[in-house]
Amino acid sequence: MESFRIFIVEDDPLYGEMLKHHLSLNPDNEVHLFKTGSDCLKNLYKNPSLISLDYSLPDLSGLEVMRHIKKESSDIPVVIVSGQEDISTAVTLLREGAYDYFVKDDDVKDRLWNIIKKIRENLLLKSEISYLKEEIGRKYEFRNVIKGNSPAIKQIFSLIEKAIKTNITVSITGETGTGKELVAKAIHYNSTRAKKPFVAVNVSAIPRELIESEMFGHEKGSFTGAVTRKTGRFEQAQGGSIFLDEIGEMDLHMQSKLLRVIQERELTRVGGNDLIKIDVRLIVATNRNLAEEVHKGNFREDLYYRLLGLPIELPPLRFRGNDIILLAKHFLDEFCLENKLPKLSITEAAQQKLMQYPYPGNIRELKAVIELSAVLSDSEQIDEQQISFNSTNASSNFLLEENTLNEYNTKIIRYYLDKYNNNVILVAKKLDIGKSTIYRLIKENKL
Repeated sequence: MESFRIFIVEDDPLYGEMLKHHLSLNPDNEVHLFKTGSDCLKNLYKNPSLISLDYSLPDLSGLEVMRHIKKESSDIPVVIVSGQEDISTAVTLLREGAYDYFVKDDDVKDRLWNIIKKIRENLLLKSEISYLKEEIGRKYEFRNVIKGNSPAIKQIFSLIEKAIKTNITVSITGETGTGKELVAKAIHYNSTRAKKPFVAVNVSAIPRELIESEMFGHEKGSFTGAVTRKTGRFEQAQGGSIFLDEIGEMDLHMQSKLLRVIQERELTRVGGNDLIKIDVRLIVATNRNLAEEVHKGNFREDLYYRLLGLPIELPPLRFRGNDIILLAKHFLDEFCLENKLPKLSITEAAQQKLMQYPYPGNIRELKAVIELSAVLSDSEQIDEQQISFNSTNASSNFLLEENTLNEYNTKIIRYYLDKYNNNVILVAKKLDIGKSTIYRLIKENKL
């Protein structure tokens, strides 16, 4: 960290020199001594980290000097040092923005030393937070984290680029596992709001009776269990973005409250009366068709149009072609690195198997499949034997595959042969087909 610049404003030369000497014992402190308030104000361009200000100066009062300082830069901590203890004066100065108020005695130098230590720690913490936010921003550079070269994903890149240039509300739709939160983060961390909070809320995970408090906060005593004031998610996102996932799960009562907050750009905590202005960028996501939900009466039409904004529909993984292999290799490299495993490759046969599967769980499912294959592999390669699909919706997956009728017939027969331990007679009976049909397919190596 750069040197800590301290201004001592003190008209008593001996006392001022004593403070300067004591604070200069730390070589990281750069200490400047001024005898008047005017001299201090003329040097504010040097950006002091702390100002120790005598209350009684020959030209200006300590309050006047502090007001000038706060007008120039409200972030500079100002400690008032007074020759006498006056509670009313101390209260006034603290209300005006003084960091602390001391009475001149032998302990002032030690008190200043402790304050400098605390401020330096806070500055270091702010610097670390700023660095981490920049790192997050780089992490979510969308062309680096959203992998793919397919036309479908290039269209998503184009929409994200449009989204980050304005504060327009963004509505993200798509099947479960297509990466809706990742896209929301990419929009936030590449926008002008990147250094402000990104707050994600899964609407479906919050009990109905708690959702208003969770979103908008509550005052102490507003309901049983409200033992302290709580700021809601919208306040936590002030200046940044709030991501409301599964917005289609919100009940109609809460929808009307959300609509008002969006329209008025202000909210009231549960049990409170104060209107709180909010400045947040709204990003919502759902795997439901909200237009259909409006038609069914499950979703407010006025809220629907408020939330629509810039619509981004994420494509299912099965429609992204070779992106499947690109993502598979990315997840494999990532998993091996995190788990200190040797680098693995994916054989052509395994890639072929990956490409033929419809992925009802989308990217999330592919990631799980690849991580399991890496664990199962006993060599430097992932082969088709290590690619294992455990879909929860086999019938839907089967129908999602694009096969000819003959190919479907063959798959059905193969399924029944596996189920009944290759008992051809039993399978022929179950499917109401001739045994010769099954034997012919076996002979042609189709089964």
